[in-house]
Amino acid sequence: MRTMVMGSETSALSGGGRVHVVDDDPSLRAGMVRVLAAAGLDAVGHACSAQLRDALCDDGPCCVVLDVGLADEDGLAVQEALRGDGSTVPVIFVTGYGTIPMTVRAMRGGAVEFLIKPVADAVLVAAVRRALDLDAGTVAERRTHRDLALRHASLTDREREVMALAIGGLMNKQIAGSLGVTEITAKVHKRHVMEKMGARSLPDLVRMAESLGITATRKR
Repeated sequence: MRTMVMGSETSALSGGGRVHVVDDDPSLRAGMVRVLAAAGLDAVGHACSAQLRDALCDDGPCCVVLDVGLADEDGLAVQEALRGDGSTVPVIFVTGYGTIPMTVRAMRGGAVEFLIKPVADAVLVAAVRRALDLDAGTVAERRTHRDLALRHASLTDREREVMALAIGGLMNKQIAGSLGVTEITAKVHKRHVMEKMGARSLPDLVRMAESLGITATRKR
């Protein structure tokens, strides 16, 4: 079953992630979408990178099957633009011809595969499944980081100060002295920090801080 969304061919099957097929040849694009759909994958076709950018999101695993020789743009340049925008979506290149410099440039840009047309159905499906598996791990890490950032944002200014001191190895008495508060007050703030961050131990809190790029504050 196929539906049309914003001028793009879309397979209606679900396969644990979305595949974005970018090729300016309508028949080749539709053919790849059809092959992926037959393998149980959710695939959508785009005629250009503008359609791709509008459709990309970070809510779930995805990958891009990208033609190197698009009519009005260079597929390798599209990959570099995606990376420049901070996108980590895995890219699988397909092309009617390939050179060593082209392949090297693609791989240096983080391409998962560089496939020469005509691509066997099984080869395309296998490459896409590998790319989706890779992105599934990245999505999980991104969600974890976003959750940590939200927890840290929920801390008060004083709690952030206490957290920075705590991960620097200071005891409650030292934190109190550094902030000019009582030891009991420092202990309460520290407990709130641990609860809000969901940290089970101080090493756990330190790992969270490292993930968020938070610098420890030493004794003042």
